[in-house]
Amino acid sequence: MAATTTIPLLLLLLLAATVAAAAAAAELSVYHNVHPSSPSPLESIIALARDDDARLLFLSSKAATAGVSSAPVASGQAPPSYVVRAGLGSPSQQLLLALDTSADATWAHCSPCGTCPSSSLFAPANSSSYASLPCSSSWCPLFQGQACPAPQGGDAAPPATTTLPTCAFSKPFADASFQAALASDTLRLGRDAIPNYTFGCVSSVTGPTTNMPRQGLLGLGRGPMALLSQAGSLYNGVFSYCLPSYRSYYFSGSLRLGAGGGQPRSVRYTPMLRNPHRSSLYYVNVTGLSVGRAWVKVPAGSFAFDAATGAGTVVDSGTVITRWTAPVYAALREEFRRQVAAPSGYTSLGAFDTCFNTDEVAAGGAPAVTVHMDGGVDLALPMENTLIHSSATPLACLAMAEAPQNVNSVVNVIANLQQQNIRVVFDAANSRVGFAKESCN
Repeated sequence: MAATTTIPLLLLLLLAATVAAAAAAAELSVYHNVHPSSPSPLESIIALARDDDARLLFLSSKAATAGVSSAPVASGQAPPSYVVRAGLGSPSQQLLLALDTSADATWAHCSPCGTCPSSSLFAPANSSSYASLPCSSSWCPLFQGQACPAPQGGDAAPPATTTLPTCAFSKPFADASFQAALASDTLRLGRDAIPNYTFGCVSSVTGPTTNMPRQGLLGLGRGPMALLSQAGSLYNGVFSYCLPSYRSYYFSGSLRLGAGGGQPRSVRYTPMLRNPHRSSLYYVNVTGLSVGRAWVKVPAGSFAFDAATGAGTVVDSGTVITRWTAPVYAALREEFRRQVAAPSGYTSLGAFDTCFNTDEVAAGGAPAVTVHMDGGVDLALPMENTLIHSSATPLACLAMAEAPQNVNSVVNVIANLQQQNIRVVFDAANSRVGFAKESCN
């Protein structure tokens, strides 16, 4: 009798394990991509943030004509901060792809390419599942590819036997531009395989390649070209990441794909807003900031979302340090300085303008900064996300800054330094963004 009951019990346990495995989110390691020469976190962040202006210009640009959607294929930015290991082709060829939550398209440097930034290229000729997509493909306009040539001799359409040219497109990226062909192949992320994934196969780069991803980019935006859209029901419109700290470039975080058991239960969600002019971006509605227990007094409407002007707050993986619009940052800085009360005052260093001598401030004297959002989300930033210390001198800086004056100064950006060691969940299916504390180093 015992043996009879044991067999069904084992079957139930196996079934439960199978269901749990199917429900669990796929998980990939997230690595630091850039290793600055300075061992000091402060100096490292200053070096990485020098190219934030180009990224902010990209995020704040908007379609000039109402009703015209701008779908970014390639973003202007610094060297990407984080990368994941992915497989492309059959058999799979391993690539390190930059994470970009504000771009839709995935692209890879392909062989042959004499001007690409790395000699380790994806080789289409070695993949049995690779296919070039013609100019007539419905994907071509989404990638802003070249239209098919006009029919010859006044024919309404080319003969059925005519081979149409491959969809080709070129896009700027940072200080360079690249030329690519539209293609499809099997994309492998962890244990998951996504067949016929549409991407750009880069064949040449014009200009300096210092700030380009070495092997390619994974588009995690909200548009039809992005991972969530192309994966369909596989991930149910959900992904999350936990970014590792800049304190060590040997730390790694994780990217979780899908709505399964891998996503935290303690997450708190705020509504995700949509800007039709920049439909790829993840906007959230910030309602206020507090320093310690004091609310920061900002002008009315400072955080208001406005699709026409692009105003609002974007959660972005590619910007290094959080930027607030001028009136918001001025009020935040004033309250922070008031509470720290550094005897020798404050100095500027790089993008930071609130640096002080830590020997003059009592331990624990720096207050925490909390970002308040719709839905009752109070994102209390860990101290390492608020204050950056120098390892060489007794110096620390408030790790935020004012938006540069040469860009659309109405956009606030919650950047990756402030997101480190926080699980950020992007649930596009339910139009919400979630946050939960997590040590992901």
